[in-house]
Amino acid sequence: MTRALILGGTADASLLAAEIARAGIDAVYSYGGRTRAPADQPLPTRNGGFGGVSGLADYIRREGITHVIDATHPFAAEMRRNAVAACAETGTPLIALERAPWTRVSADNWIEVADVNAAVAALPDARANVFLAIGRQHIAPFATKPQHVYTLRFVDPPEGPLPFAAELIVSRGPFTLEAELEMMRKRSITRIVARNSGGDGARAKIDAARVLGLPVIMIARPQLPERLRVEGVAEIMQWLGHRTCLGA
Repeated sequence: MTRALILGGTADASLLAAEIARAGIDAVYSYGGRTRAPADQPLPTRNGGFGGVSGLADYIRREGITHVIDATHPFAAEMRRNAVAACAETGTPLIALERAPWTRVSADNWIEVADVNAAVAALPDARANVFLAIGRQHIAPFATKPQHVYTLRFVDPPEGPLPFAAELIVSRGPFTLEAELEMMRKRSITRIVARNSGGDGARAKIDAARVLGLPVIMIARPQLPERLRVEGVAEIMQWLGHRTCLGA
């Protein structure tokens, strides 16, 4: 009997949860605990970390999990590595639902870097208006360049003081191209720092940068161990041995 664990927190994970619920598959949806008011799911949910590889492996055994679906954010590197290790330890099949990264087109002005520290180094020394579109967990290194005027956008208000002066927008996406253009023009944004998350939900800021001719410091995805990976919910359902209801 199938009992699936969805490691979620993304829009793709929510689509998968809805499809699994429609199919009547026994499953648990797990949030990492970073968002204080996560979206409701049509499946039993848990919120918070597992306690590393051993904690996740214990949970898999204790709850009788037969399949693990990693639908976390493409930059949730620690959780993704833990899933690979815990599934190897328990002999549990693992699949990743991971949208393809964005690819540069001729009109894009990207400065591609390997990580957040490299993104900080890629900022100019001269004062600039910078939109940091990288989430609250990764902004601290930018305190080494306090001369810039930073705009941040978080899903939740910060629980403590920011590590540097910044204008904060608290808002939940997805965002339209028109809204991103308005925001960037209003704040006279001259540089954007983004992670290559891929997908459509966060793409509008990249399209807006292209329209405005702005440079984007694009942080590459972290390197992860090899594992089975697909881009669509239908492929996950087939892996679970069920036909998808999407489009019905």
